[in-house]
Amino acid sequence: MEGDSSLLEEATAGPKLEVGEEGGDLENNTLHQPLLKRNRALSSNPLALVGAKVSHIESLDYEINENELFKHDWRSRSKFQVLQYIFCKWTLALLVGLLTGLIATFINLAVENIAGYKILAVVRFIENKRYLTGLAYFTGANILLTLFAAVLCVCFAPTAAGPGIPEVKAYLNGVDTPNMFGITTLIVKGKKGHLVHIGCCIASLLAQGGPDNYRLKWRWLRHFNNDRDRRDIITCGASSGVCAAFRSPRAFIEICNSGKCGLFGKGGLIMFDVSDVVVTYHVMDVIPITMVGILGGILGSLYNYLLHKVLVVYNLINQKGRIHKLLLALTVSVFTSVCLYGLPFLAKCQPCHPSAREICPTNTGSGNFKQFNCPDGHYNDLATLLFTTNDDAVRNIFSSNTPEEFQTASLLIFFVLYCILGLVTFGIAVPSGLFLPIILMGSAYGRLLGIAMRSYTKIDQGLYAVLGAASLMAGSMRMTVSLCVIFLELTNNLLLLPITMIVLLACLSWTQIPEPWMRNLTVGELADAKPPVVTLCGVEKVSRIVEVLKNTTHNAFPVVDERVVPPMGLAIGSTELHGLILRAHLAQVLKKKWFLTEKRRTEDWEVRERFDWVELAERDGTMEEVAVTSDEMEMYVDLHPLTNTTPYTVMEDMSVAKAMVLFRQVGLRHMLIVPRYHEAGVPPVAGILTRQDLRAHEKLMMTAAGTNTFHIVAIPISTPLKNSSFPRYRHFKVYHSGLWRAPGDEQQLMRAEEEVIGIK
Repeated sequence: MEGDSSLLEEATAGPKLEVGEEGGDLENNTLHQPLLKRNRALSSNPLALVGAKVSHIESLDYEINENELFKHDWRSRSKFQVLQYIFCKWTLALLVGLLTGLIATFINLAVENIAGYKILAVVRFIENKRYLTGLAYFTGANILLTLFAAVLCVCFAPTAAGPGIPEVKAYLNGVDTPNMFGITTLIVKGKKGHLVHIGCCIASLLAQGGPDNYRLKWRWLRHFNNDRDRRDIITCGASSGVCAAFRSPRAFIEICNSGKCGLFGKGGLIMFDVSDVVVTYHVMDVIPITMVGILGGILGSLYNYLLHKVLVVYNLINQKGRIHKLLLALTVSVFTSVCLYGLPFLAKCQPCHPSAREICPTNTGSGNFKQFNCPDGHYNDLATLLFTTNDDAVRNIFSSNTPEEFQTASLLIFFVLYCILGLVTFGIAVPSGLFLPIILMGSAYGRLLGIAMRSYTKIDQGLYAVLGAASLMAGSMRMTVSLCVIFLELTNNLLLLPITMIVLLACLSWTQIPEPWMRNLTVGELADAKPPVVTLCGVEKVSRIVEVLKNTTHNAFPVVDERVVPPMGLAIGSTELHGLILRAHLAQVLKKKWFLTEKRRTEDWEVRERFDWVELAERDGTMEEVAVTSDEMEMYVDLHPLTNTTPYTVMEDMSVAKAMVLFRQVGLRHMLIVPRYHEAGVPPVAGILTRQDLRAHEKLMMTAAGTNTFHIVAIPISTPLKNSSFPRYRHFKVYHSGLWRAPGDEQQLMRAEEEVIGIK
């Protein structure tokens, strides 16, 4: 091992760092010390180095800051203040529900009328055998509508592009999504899944008193200017959006884990009512139902994989500018229009059945039997699915007691087409989502399986369509309870118990278990790969606080007290972890100039005269608003009354997988990592784990697996990399700006902190 070390030193002419070796006389040199102190009983891992280099994702402060101000506020609140707070919350929830319902009604009327006029105009051209004119009209109308939506998204409301549901779920799970719930987003958004985003926008605007530039300054609105109460109102908005789109408010509450299932509602907005259908199940029906569930899980995972690849390409196109975004949206619109108009001509005309319960054929905007280009007494089953709105397409394909309505070839074309359209449409600069396309894809292959299994089972093909839609939704969106609630509420039939089985099978058949790196990597190793923790003293100098706020971007700082009288069993001179203080609170202290001329602890009444808990719960306040003189720089601030004395702490040897569970369940922003052994000279905080540290798997996927020994060599500036410089190692890679490059190209490195990872 000594020979290897000498070779590395000669090759790099720089400092060496070996992991897992005893340093000998090199322990006094910090450049040659292990990444982890020996008294921590942890082994360093280069995966932690990669895990620390991720994009910045800020989290929300859902955690209650339990300090002296918070405790005094709860003790001193009168019954009237408590009732006022509750009344304000219920009033806002009522307003959010009413406004979301009204907006959903107007959007639905607008969409149905615009689509109806467009389809009726094209039908007239088809009746007159003017097929090319009909194609031009249909394509031109779609181009105009797409251009209008794309211009709004590209120029005025970029956050309105996409479905909005992933952003809402991320926010409710604690991820900060700036500018996601603004007034422009509310105006540009559409219907169905987008109504969830619309409901959240309404809730956010009501909670903050209006748009950013025209906020109301009512005193009672201050209760909702913190992340915790604002999240509760936005959760009500999300539930209102689901209710307005699908009449299933409990489903989103289940997603947010903020409610329980109760009585199911009646009817549905897009799905059909099967409450009068008598469903009987037999033992043999378990086999086809199991096949639907497993196939849905596999197809859903495959669809997500392909969608990710398409989004990577779209990301490269969208980075080129606004014109490319518009051209991409228009190209997809033309492709979609040609497919929806042209493919029905490939289908064979079907004769109308005498026992049909609806008018057959029909040339109106809705109906189960579209005549399209067929003669009288016949209908085009593929046009029934394609040449209509998505809502009517769902009603048609979910229709019960229609075993001969759709041909196998038509369903197969419909399934493949919607798979392609769903992939190419998601990601363009328009308010588009995947909820309805996935339902239609799943219902198509569900009916196909129903046709294939009709000699073995008596389950209606319409119910097979419901099961297929539920399985594909579960396989792609990984929802279980909420998805069951949606389908049971919208079908209004509590006897559709196979839905539960389908959803569970789809989720279990392809659900990803925690990545191996999460089980093998500890939070202490992630923390050691990050810069040292910046701590503040309990009574800190103003100049130190200003320096920390200006030179760091951290949003929380541990507060420690040095040279405290230790409890029995601890070494003399130990430091005490008092708690965690937020960056916003430090900015408030500097803004209010709550300074002390001498280094001392303050009394409780001194703090209550200058601050209240509602004010500290707000996120407002930046360093740009603070002006501190040179004399004030020499003063002191007592941070004890403002510090959260009960932050969440974990041991440094906890696995990242367990930390991920804690982050999600509790909704944390910061997790303090404390050493297992408390000794004199050992800091009480080993590190702080944040949400971006847990996204390391995106970088770790490119590392080699199955290795045990790693050697990390610090390369000085302008040192060429040569394979001959490292003869003892098979493989080397350089981490640079998120990319992996193999050395040997004789390229000069221009970064002072490059790491070369050698795998022995």
